[in-house]
Amino acid sequence: MTQAKPGDTLHIHYKGTLDDGSVFDSSEGRDPLTFELGAGQIIPGLEAGLNGMAVGETRTVRVEPAEAYGDHDPARMQAVDRASVPDDIPTDPGTQLQVQTQDGQALNVTVAEVTETEIVLDANHPLAGKALTFDVELLEIA
Repeated sequence: MTQAKPGDTLHIHYKGTLDDGSVFDSSEGRDPLTFELGAGQIIPGLEAGLNGMAVGETRTVRVEPAEAYGDHDPARMQAVDRASVPDDIPTDPGTQLQVQTQDGQALNVTVAEVTETEIVLDANHPLAGKALTFDVELLEIA
């Protein structure tokens, strides 16, 4: 039976969950995820966990933060003066926004905290610092 190896194009269905059981992503109801194994197109820990799978096989792969989106970096948190944020911009904690850096690049941030005087923005990936568990089914190797 053929086993997945670097350079193969894989078609998988998956469900990704956090340690509390909440689902953060799934291919359910969508086309399978298609990517080249070993090409760095998906997070490293998941990619490593798929190596050697056979078509029709299901596998649970746990990925620690270092092999996913990294640890949560406090240096990527920044407080801004609440008065500097226009009133029409939503600032509820958990709201995802896009800001422009000093060099003109777009940066995705999440509102982490709001006080009377400031808003704390978090530029970490929303899944940084979290262990991820993927239930995967390999549908096809091309």
